[in-house]
Amino acid sequence: MHDLIENDDDVFTGKEHTPLRPDAFVMSPEEKIKKIEHHFGEIMHALGMDLTDDSLKDSPKRVAKMYVNEIFGGLLPENKPVISTFKNNYKYRQMLVEKDITVYSFCEHHFLPIIGRAHVAYISNGKVIGLSKINRIVDYYAKRPQVQERLTMQIVDALKDALGTTDVACIIDAKHLCVNCRGIKDTASSTITAELSGIFRTNPITRQEFLHYVGSHAKLD
Repeated sequence: MHDLIENDDDVFTGKEHTPLRPDAFVMSPEEKIKKIEHHFGEIMHALGMDLTDDSLKDSPKRVAKMYVNEIFGGLLPENKPVISTFKNNYKYRQMLVEKDITVYSFCEHHFLPIIGRAHVAYISNGKVIGLSKINRIVDYYAKRPQVQERLTMQIVDALKDALGTTDVACIIDAKHLCVNCRGIKDTASSTITAELSGIFRTNPITRQEFLHYVGSHAKLD
């Protein structure tokens, strides 16, 4: 088992944590790829696909590698970004907003894509973070089977921990292909979730400033 996962809160279940078994990290990534390759081949076989066809014969391996190393790479604790912070030497005390961060995730109910944008803000409490690290935090938590509400909270919690402040906010606006391409097949709708912490929750002026910057006029209570 990965030693570094023993103190990682993501191993536990709950509304803010990805549901994982205690033995989720016993198998190596290579072992996971091999097992998924076998089972996805069985799925393709059950669907009637001819796995001897040149176009299909390597698909189980391609899917398995994609699952483990790419689209669900956020389930590998070694991929968790190392967050370096710096002293706020220039005494910037206003809101910092990183908007329109690309979100690619997969819903955990139908394993279909969630595609959208995240808008993240914080107010420094003495520390600042490199801008690209905000994008990496979003990407890390998006790369796992998700529900959008949990993803929004995980991003905020990670930034609160890194920056040592509660003054963090995140809004995600995303399309869910489980709604867009199956079931009701509503291609126009999108889902908005928000997690507001610290002054973003308690101060209406700060909250409205954030909404103004990200182009949202919704009232978030």
